[in-house]
Amino acid sequence: MTDSNTRKKLKVVTIGGGSSYTPEIVEGFILRHSKLPITELWLVDVEGGREKLEIVGQLAKRMVEKAGIKCTVHLSFDRKEALKDADFVTTQIRVGMLDARIRDERIPLKHGLLGQETNGLGGFAKALRTIPVILDICRDMERLCPNAWLINFSNPAGIVTEAVLKHSKIKTIGLCNVPIGMNKMVAEILGREEKDFLFPMVGMNHFIYGTNVWVDGEDKLQEVLNNLEYDAASKPVNIQDIPWQTEQIRHLGVIPCFYHQYYYSTSDVLEKQLHDYESNGTRAETVKAVEAELFELYKDKELTVKPKQLEQRGGAHYSDAACNLISAIYNNSHELMTVNVRNNGTIRNIPDNSAIEATCVVGTYGAIPLNFPELPPTVSGLVALMKSFEQMTVEAAVTGNYGAALQALTLNPLVPSGKVAKALLDEILEVNKDYLPQFFK
Repeated sequence: MTDSNTRKKLKVVTIGGGSSYTPEIVEGFILRHSKLPITELWLVDVEGGREKLEIVGQLAKRMVEKAGIKCTVHLSFDRKEALKDADFVTTQIRVGMLDARIRDERIPLKHGLLGQETNGLGGFAKALRTIPVILDICRDMERLCPNAWLINFSNPAGIVTEAVLKHSKIKTIGLCNVPIGMNKMVAEILGREEKDFLFPMVGMNHFIYGTNVWVDGEDKLQEVLNNLEYDAASKPVNIQDIPWQTEQIRHLGVIPCFYHQYYYSTSDVLEKQLHDYESNGTRAETVKAVEAELFELYKDKELTVKPKQLEQRGGAHYSDAACNLISAIYNNSHELMTVNVRNNGTIRNIPDNSAIEATCVVGTYGAIPLNFPELPPTVSGLVALMKSFEQMTVEAAVTGNYGAALQALTLNPLVPSGKVAKALLDEILEVNKDYLPQFFK
């Protein structure tokens, strides 16, 4: 491990700094300051997010002051000024803000389909808006901080990571909080501490599987599958309490993630979503209300810590994921973490240059995936299909090719093909016209 006192001081830039999540990552940096001596933290946003950045930025400054650490928090609307000579850049952007997410969820539900932020039509629409902006950030980084690491947790994280790997020279790793929740779920089932077992995972973002559960030299995979909980305390707040189909899950041969309920229990989830939609609106509208309450809390000049109410927002453990990853790279600590990286043969039946999510060894060299067994036939075909969907989505987002976009939706298991896919695509393009110039040249 590298002695942080012998290393240069650190400059970290968080793009999307006006996010309600920012107090969590600031708390993470504060807690790790002895190992991760960040002296400059730049919170960057666009002019449309000025009010939120000012509010959350002042809270960040109060948090740092209370902690008594030597770190200057800068608020900026000039991305190029902020990126100059950065060591790490984190991205937590939402192009179109929550109003765009509301549309992403409402449109499919209106057609009797699943409406979700990162799966199906919603994830596709968000990827189209997000990828061009992330690649613009990468182009700035190539000029202003070419040796920096881009740590992305803008959703859909896996598809965004794939776009960066294919269309940029920037060093990048994507991350998500789902693997952290899965580890906690296995700990609940086994009645053990997380340090007592090894739970390697591989697949794609929000489509990942645990391949083994090593406890005292024994693989407890089947024991966990036999007792898999759908209402675990570690489950993300946006995932509904829909029971697994027990016979199917026990035969799966790998442990699914929480988001697999959209694919394995589609009709049950849809029924509940439609009921909730008619009664209370979409999840995005709930989140918008929670976020409004959070920013009212953030305005309190006496507030100097991350408020507990942030847990209602979803996305718990992002600070652990992001800060642990940056610390592992900076300190060359060779830690095991589950992140989004280049495949390079890890999953045999998808292209090597694809992005996957896998348990990796992390250090100054980046993230190197473990060697995994071949995925069983129960899931390997579905993984390959989802990767084809992601490939077509990246191509569509980068080129504005209508055919590639239609192919992507046709491949996605949550979207009916043919006329329905085309009607959905046309509606998505029209309502997002301001954010998708690549389709309207």
